Amino acid sequence: MATEKFLDIHGGQVFVRIWEKNNNLIPVIMLHDSLGCVETWRDFPEKLSQHLNRTVIAYDRLGFGQSSERIAPPSYGFIEEESKIIAKITQALEINEYILFGYSVGGAMSLIAAKNNPQCKAVISESAQVFVEEQTKAGIVNAIAFYQDPVKFDKLKKYHGEKTTWVFKAWTDTWLAPEFANWSLLSHLPDVLCPVLVIHGDKDEYGSLAFPDGIATTVAGNSKKVILHNCGHIPHREHETEVLSEVKSFLDQTCP
Repeated sequence: MATEKFLDIHGGQVFVRIWEKNNNLIPVIMLHDSLGCVETWRDFPEKLSQHLNRTVIAYDRLGFGQSSERIAPPSYGFIEEESKIIAKITQALEINEYILFGYSVGGAMSLIAAKNNPQCKAVISESAQVFVEEQTKAGIVNAIAFYQDPVKFDKLKKYHGEKTTWVFKAWTDTWLAPEFANWSLLSHLPDVLCPVLVIHGDKDEYGSLAFPDGIATTVAGNSKKVILHNCGHIPHREHETEVLSEVKSFLDQTCP
């Protein structure tokens, strides 16, 4: 059974859900994607906790899910800024060492957080973007067209309520802005010293294999790249068994 709490962080309340295991293994903290929150992970965090026999923690970024709303749009440095939030969350939860599991933009956030916070002992990067690729922008344009349907847009409201429009525009307006076009993760990666598992689908609609290649070959820490075949942007849902197996094998070797 998971426990839930709200943490006073950075001028707002951050919603946290914890699947706790009573052992000394380093816990896993999960970072969601651009339209996500704790709930959009569905039952994957619980399965991950059971499979790894580790405490797993997921949280809603400020402005998302059950966390406090945000009014102003995110800055163009929002990916880098999340590492400060992670540091505050781990401090509030009295966690000294942790593993980061980041999905999509959460993967990029995890890698920068690992660079900035030596308490991070490993990263699982799933479907992370590394720069603003034409394929990424095309995927977002297609998503905008998809969510023009009010019925489909209303499904997002199940997760974000009155914050849904802010969540959607925080993703689309930021990533398609000319001012964001030169954003890149590459300059941060040589300073990532911990082990990194890179998971990516070969049919990911938001990023080519240049993304996992760039991460795996540029981080300073030991890396393992896993390319899943016939897999789109959500490997933990499309190839759940394989993702669980790869994560367990990786962490058994790097964070026993």
